[in-house]
Amino acid sequence: MKKSLFMHGVSIVTGIWSAFALLGAWLAGEDGAFLGFSQSHLFNDAIVLELIAISAGICALYRRQLEHESRQQ
Repeated sequence: MKKSLFMHGVSIVTGIWSAFALLGAWLAGEDGAFLGFSQSHLFNDAIVLELIAISAGICALYRRQLEHESRQQ
């Protein structure tokens, strides 16, 4: 399995997970909770997960470029 394909999958999964965390934060409302997590906790989770998704996407692009260069040699 190519590393770029794996990192692309990680990016997609964490992006979707981030969207669910953000949706949960909106549903929790002010001073509320969703699935036992406070609104601020879910917002922080969404931020961190989205940063992971972005970095995994950049990593996938970089790995794809390296794999492309190694095939041409």
